[in-house]
Amino acid sequence: MWSIIFVILMLVVFGKILKFAIKATWGIAKIVVSLVLLPLILVGLVLSGLIVLALPLLIVVGIISFVVLRD
Repeated sequence: MWSIIFVILMLVVFGKILKFAIKATWGIAKIVVSLVLLPLILVGLVLSGLIVLALPLLIVVGIISFVVLRD
């Protein structure tokens, strides 16, 4: 009986910790993509001569970030 209660409580506690870890990882991934990966991609596109793709991408990301940050 005690074993069943222990297992249930352990699943609840570690389930909450797992949920928190997934939220934290998602937040860190968004920061890395927006602050590191996107600027590197844009600089790489410009350096390789694909400014035709980099400029519209920069404009779209700018508009999206402006709309999202206003709310």
